[in-house]
Amino acid sequence: MGLNGQIGSRLFFITLALAAQVTFGGSATVVDGDTLRISGELVRVFGVDAPEASQMCNAAVSKVACGREASEWLRAHIAGRTLQCVAVERDRYGRIVARCSVQGVDVGRSLVEAGWATAYRKYSLQYVDAEARAKAARRGIWALGFERPEAYRRAKTAKVTPEAPPNPRCLVKGNVGSTGARIYHLPGSRDYPKVRINPQKGERWFCSASEAAAAGWRPVR
Repeated sequence: MGLNGQIGSRLFFITLALAAQVTFGGSATVVDGDTLRISGELVRVFGVDAPEASQMCNAAVSKVACGREASEWLRAHIAGRTLQCVAVERDRYGRIVARCSVQGVDVGRSLVEAGWATAYRKYSLQYVDAEARAKAARRGIWALGFERPEAYRRAKTAKVTPEAPPNPRCLVKGNVGSTGARIYHLPGSRDYPKVRINPQKGERWFCSASEAAAAGWRPVR
């Protein structure tokens, strides 16, 4: 399979077998925290996974639109600059996956170092060290409670159990927060109607607050 794309002022025909050898460049616009558009082609930054555009992260007292923040950081980082990229492959969504740099500085590494993307270990361990430094310094999403983007996508597509509990007398909702905190919600509490129970995340129903506490869950604050 090949791809045809106008990159800058030159026309490229790239086969997947040769994709790793093909370089291209130009100015870019930001689609989301790890996706760019260069001369009409969608380019997924290799080896990183940024929060989804709709993803929210937890702060001390409020939610933060961390997906939007990641996009804004990337937009400011590449504004007015020319990118140089090396194509790796086409992904299943038809995007070019590429390593890109600005003035010789790797864009993927910069994203992870700044704390606005995680190392996408499923595909590469190249940025694990950068992630560790961002986490230690509590930069970007590491200053917030957040769910890894891959887990967030899975949760959005996972089948959630109906709101009616298996046992009509067991109405306490055991919810797992984005930081992994196990929290129970009692009927009548503020967030109770919005909480959905997803067993794939380890969430469950309890018959009483004492049962939830005994299992290691805490009340909502």
